[in-house]
Amino acid sequence: MQELITRRTAQGYRGMVRIEGGTFLMGSAEFYPEERPVHAASVGGFWMDRHLVTVAEYRRFVNATGYVTVAERTPDPADYPDVAAEALVPGALVFRMPPQPVGLEDWREWWSFVPGADWRHPLGPQSTVEGREMHPVTQIAYEDAATYAAWAGKSLPTEAEWEYAARGGLEGAVFAWGDDFMPREQRMANTWHGEFPWHYSPDVGGHHQPGTTPVCMYPPNGHGLYDMTGNVWEWTADYFTEDHSGALPGLPYPSNGTSYDGLPPEEALERYPRRVTKGGSHLCAPNYSLRYRPAARQGQTEDTATCHLGFRCVVRD
Repeated sequence: MQELITRRTAQGYRGMVRIEGGTFLMGSAEFYPEERPVHAASVGGFWMDRHLVTVAEYRRFVNATGYVTVAERTPDPADYPDVAAEALVPGALVFRMPPQPVGLEDWREWWSFVPGADWRHPLGPQSTVEGREMHPVTQIAYEDAATYAAWAGKSLPTEAEWEYAARGGLEGAVFAWGDDFMPREQRMANTWHGEFPWHYSPDVGGHHQPGTTPVCMYPPNGHGLYDMTGNVWEWTADYFTEDHSGALPGLPYPSNGTSYDGLPPEEALERYPRRVTKGGSHLCAPNYSLRYRPAARQGQTEDTATCHLGFRCVVRD
């Protein structure tokens, strides 16, 4: 099974791009606190998937292995002691556009847990991925991504590998293609158009509502990688800490004595491990989450599955 994906030819690994190792300035001092401090980071050489793992690719993995994703399983009550047993059903988070303006303080205004939502039904049990085989697979929890990567003979990238590759050789640029969000009035990525989360302006190219687009629809970066910005967030292998320079020990945010679900940081890290996600998604907008940049980062609990979260893989030298 593995060699179907990772077989190497004279030109390299099929569907992957060679990234030469090097040292770069990681992070940004201009945007969100968790992107600081800017610091030198080094990575070895590796190969990275040219595009996000697609529905078709994930389907091939599931058909070959019988794997059942986290969103398709009934949660273990022991893992969620504060949740009523009747609420522990298979499902995942789905974005719903509010019909009128809403405040940006409460994400529950636009996110809902939907029973029956999973990678085959990313917007709920009545939805389908039929005809969307070249879209990135979504509703993927960390375990789902890591298991696919292992089956394929690959790995999930570290945060540093991901950011280095996303920059496309442009040291210090704001975006994966430079400092201008729309060079020559060209849209470079699938991000939110309009006033998030209640108003979406159709794209000039015909994208009339928020959602994933086929991989490779927008221009690649300088390394020939597609969708390193927007479309869907991407899992990395690294645990999330507020300080990502490695200079100080980090804990899940916030680090002021409390953390996820009101637990002390150490207990929260054990019960609800967070991994770094990168790249932003089709739901990122300047008025709410300007995170469609290489330096941007978020922490997600490992059991999180949403309609705007996917992944790609690497093979290291």
